[in-house]
Amino acid sequence: MGSQGQAATDTGGRTKAATAHFLFVPLMAQGHLIPAVDTALLLATHGAVCTIAGTPATAARVRPTVDSARKSGLQVRLVEFLLDYAEAGLPEGADNMDNVPPECMKNYFEAVALLSGPIERYLRANGPYPTCVVSDFIHPWTTVLAANLGVPRLSFFSMCAFCLLCQHNVERFGAYDGVADDNEPVVVPGLEKRFVVTRAQAPGFFRESAAWKDFADYIERARAEADGVVMNTFEEMEPEYVAGYAAARNMKVWTVGPVSLYHHRCGAGTTLAARGNAATIDADECLRWLDGMEPGSVVYVSFGSIARAEGKQAVELGLGLEAAGHPFIWVLRNADDYDEATRASLDELEARVAGRGLLVRGWAPQVMILSHAAVGGFVTHCGWNSTMEAMAAGLPVVTWPHFTDQFLNEKMAVEVLGIGVSVGVTEPLMYRAAEKEIVVGRSVVEDAVRSLMGGGEEAEERRRRARALAVKARAAMQESGSSHRNLVDLVDRFKAAS
Repeated sequence: MGSQGQAATDTGGRTKAATAHFLFVPLMAQGHLIPAVDTALLLATHGAVCTIAGTPATAARVRPTVDSARKSGLQVRLVEFLLDYAEAGLPEGADNMDNVPPECMKNYFEAVALLSGPIERYLRANGPYPTCVVSDFIHPWTTVLAANLGVPRLSFFSMCAFCLLCQHNVERFGAYDGVADDNEPVVVPGLEKRFVVTRAQAPGFFRESAAWKDFADYIERARAEADGVVMNTFEEMEPEYVAGYAAARNMKVWTVGPVSLYHHRCGAGTTLAARGNAATIDADECLRWLDGMEPGSVVYVSFGSIARAEGKQAVELGLGLEAAGHPFIWVLRNADDYDEATRASLDELEARVAGRGLLVRGWAPQVMILSHAAVGGFVTHCGWNSTMEAMAAGLPVVTWPHFTDQFLNEKMAVEVLGIGVSVGVTEPLMYRAAEKEIVVGRSVVEDAVRSLMGGGEEAEERRRRARALAVKARAAMQESGSSHRNLVDLVDRFKAAS
């Protein structure tokens, strides 16, 4: 790996820029892509040059945000690279994880790894020369790219330190050794506080299936060889887990979040509505609807870019929201995929709750909605982006995890931070080894929403904790805050030698 004190010219004799130039290689999936781009923009606000590499479909999603940043004077560029579909055995146009058939996912990762050469050639031909590679941890092939360029490589995580440390300790201490049942609870070793997980909830990255073992091992080797970690969290929220993960990995951890707060900066507010995707609902229409609601009265419901409620579950969720009696915005990302009976049930629900319930079929401007004074709570799948956005907005959450890190994120919200109400899901709802129907009933949904939004000391205490977290989150991003300091340190540390 390279280092901060590397020579000021590359092997071809070209002079390197005196400023830091970060190459970002995000995972081409919404939950990873959006925070990586936001991190690049934040670094650019501190004087760095940032290049973001992506496929055409990926680039299209974030181009409006990047173009807006460029117009404001930030030195950030978005560069498209085509996958070799034929060589990788992929369907034409399958260049983003959203449009890759499940049976082709291994081919997809192999195709993305083939971008190492084109990316390197582009960087050598188009200055300034990079000083650091920041790659999603699921891109282990960037070890070769960074080595060829002669620069350091940092692993990017769109998740919290608590999640990473729990997963690390479960694997490092062999917590699942001798445990035959994937749903048998085990205590996470090496932590002061007691947390219980199952292999089904926290199997390890790509450890759910033996078919992915080689890729999982490759990822682990690359993580161990990184020159540091960049993470979308903030120290004030989880200081013991940030320090614990840095010690466990024996490497520097830069916490830079909540990165969504980039969009609250002066002049960046216009990007809120288009962050990561074009919203299905008009932002102004959404704001007008929210403006007509009482402060803190609205429940926002969304399961993110991957998780979705199956037909029966969607009906139960809708009936539970209706029975809870609170105004709500419910985002149904794949509403058109439901069968006729489910669509009819949703149409009937929409008619019954007209005026106090807004169903969005597709995408909604989530950060903008969460930031509105009318919103008082969030029913979430516990993806880390959504969880952090809720914290930045000072909102308590109903937790409804679906897979992988979401169960640990739920524990973070409910057991560590005390801002969450769980619906009680204990097994993965997606990417299961065997098919099994798990449906959260309408009464459970109703009770969870009432608990979240109602009165009483317990609900008030959750709201107080959530508001206090929002204050800490904003302080972390301000001058002298921990995330602000880490962003400045990254830019200073990875400048090219003069």
